[in-house]
Amino acid sequence: MKKRVITAVIALAIFIPIIIAGGIWIDITASVLAIIGLSEVYIMRKRIIVSLDFVIGAIGVFLLSLPENALRWLPNDFSRFDLAYVFVALLLILMVFTKNSYNFEDAGTTILSMFYIGNGFHYLAAIRNADSGGLSLLLFGMIIVWVTDSGAYLIGRQWGKHKLYPAISPNKTWEGSIGGVIAAVIFALIYMISFKQFQYITPLHQSVPLLIITVIILSIAGQIGDLVESAYKRFYGVKDSGKILPGHGGILDRFDSMLFVLPLIHALGFI
Repeated sequence: MKKRVITAVIALAIFIPIIIAGGIWIDITASVLAIIGLSEVYIMRKRIIVSLDFVIGAIGVFLLSLPENALRWLPNDFSRFDLAYVFVALLLILMVFTKNSYNFEDAGTTILSMFYIGNGFHYLAAIRNADSGGLSLLLFGMIIVWVTDSGAYLIGRQWGKHKLYPAISPNKTWEGSIGGVIAAVIFALIYMISFKQFQYITPLHQSVPLLIITVIILSIAGQIGDLVESAYKRFYGVKDSGKILPGHGGILDRFDSMLFVLPLIHALGFI
């Protein structure tokens, strides 16, 4: 517990100023986290990261994590996805030159990880650097994720009886899941009303019912993101995605829910 607290304090001391500063600082942070996240997938798979396929994948995940304005030098109608596909093609070509020692399944895992991780961290920076209300919106998403996670754990531990999905995550319960959603709604209402955030997060149109529906959707999405990470960790037979955060695991352990929630915030039209 002491190790977890110390790690959390240090991480927050570094991360909070970056979130507040925004701009290039959050852009750089998002890209670094994306590359670390990809390396954790490789380590879980027991593949070395000092390899050509990892370098290609790392460049791909880096490109996907970049802000749109960083690629203004590209031709018109050529997006970061188009550029990333060049590296998808290189991974597929690598199968030929390695005579399938690097095979289609290896390439598929790397490509899926590139898009899942790179796009998720892209929206960490994109939301923060949105033209108006970016900081408020990012904090809104983080509050939902953190409160859902904490609420589900505390309520599930106290009153949980019915398993949510024991084949993937044996400790999660329906009571905890529902309690986490309710806790997220309560804290989001406090954040939006008591701290007058409706003026910054304008897509909610000052509507409490719309706020509640949005929080429920994002809270459930965050829990799905958590279950997704539990699924691939169970598949690879590991407890944590990495060891970079002592007592907390890896970057993917800390951002598993955010990688689902942040792109969804964009998809719902908030930025």
